[in-house]
Amino acid sequence: MESELKDLNPKSTAPQPQPPDPIDDGSAKDDRPLLKSDSSSSAYTAPPLVSAATIDELEKKYAAYVRRDVYGTMGRGELPWTEKVLLAIASVTLVPIRVAVGMVIIVLYYLICRVCTLFSAPNREEEQEDYAHMGGWRRAVMVQVGKFLSRVMLFVLGFYWINETYRDPDVDGKLNSEAESKDQCEAPGRSGVIIGNHVSYVDILYQMSSSFPSFVAKRSVARLPLVGLISKCLGCVYVQRESKSSDFKGVSGIITERIKEAHQNKSAPIMMLFPEGTTTNGDFILPFKTGAFLSKAPVLPVILRYPYQRFSPAWDSISGVRHVIFLLCQFVNYLEVTWLPVYYPSQQEKDDPKLYADNVRRLMAREGNLILSDIGLAEKRIYHAALNGFFCQQ
Repeated sequence: MESELKDLNPKSTAPQPQPPDPIDDGSAKDDRPLLKSDSSSSAYTAPPLVSAATIDELEKKYAAYVRRDVYGTMGRGELPWTEKVLLAIASVTLVPIRVAVGMVIIVLYYLICRVCTLFSAPNREEEQEDYAHMGGWRRAVMVQVGKFLSRVMLFVLGFYWINETYRDPDVDGKLNSEAESKDQCEAPGRSGVIIGNHVSYVDILYQMSSSFPSFVAKRSVARLPLVGLISKCLGCVYVQRESKSSDFKGVSGIITERIKEAHQNKSAPIMMLFPEGTTTNGDFILPFKTGAFLSKAPVLPVILRYPYQRFSPAWDSISGVRHVIFLLCQFVNYLEVTWLPVYYPSQQEKDDPKLYADNVRRLMAREGNLILSDIGLAEKRIYHAALNGFFCQQ
């Protein structure tokens, strides 16, 4: 699921002096829906020769993706001997235990999902299929057990304590200062979608333990062993990344309908979307795609931070395998979550999804002390290509 959430919107905007998808002159803004494809971004590659000075310049330009932990750029920095010793100890003690327990948890939940879905046909629509619309005890078991095992998995990964803060909509008058000037006549109720800043694949695991929402995933995920059935029980919306734009338009419509359904029906599965379209180092927030805001339904913003001392859990500029290994080797990981009140759009925001998305983004930036950045996935790919070119020369 994570790779799809990262790559759904490969086109983005030009960078500001630093750092939720061809580079322009810096004046353009990206207001396209979350699920719009763009095949042109993959054509951009870094120069074949990259110097250390160039890397320094790139880090200033693409600050949203720069790793600043002990492990350095792309997790390939020179480690102190103390860190090497800790890695060696963890690799023969923590890692085997965590991998084994993690696999047991996945298999256990798969078996529970298999039992709960026996003799039941999945809900099918627009080439989608899910078990999230099931009712009764089957759905209750899948959700409650899924939440519990997801939290156990977080514990196994070293997230022993999660600091959660729920903001009062009237605290200091800050959160409602903008809303008071809007014409908000909608009665309070359930949001249709959870909106989060995207820092790591751990974001998904936390949301499963908290709300057990539906995500967007590659269509191939539905055919994977174990994970495929679990994704259907989550009610994931599948998208074919290589397909034509008409497929993306159809999926975007499905998501919009899912959001409306979740807003109107408390028993319907809620959606979880990362409108930035890719992950950052956790200090920045990228421009939002408008797909999550097309339904005009209220949204529930959530801000995730991963404090660290040695290894950062952020998935910014490091390979997946290297990141997983280092994460498993870290004895303790930290996660701080801030839940903001449900955001009800004004009529002006309902008529302008771009304005709606931008206002929610600015609210999250202010409340989470995040830095606004105007770059996206296309620039991230350029930065990664440059880093790969640099390390290949070493």
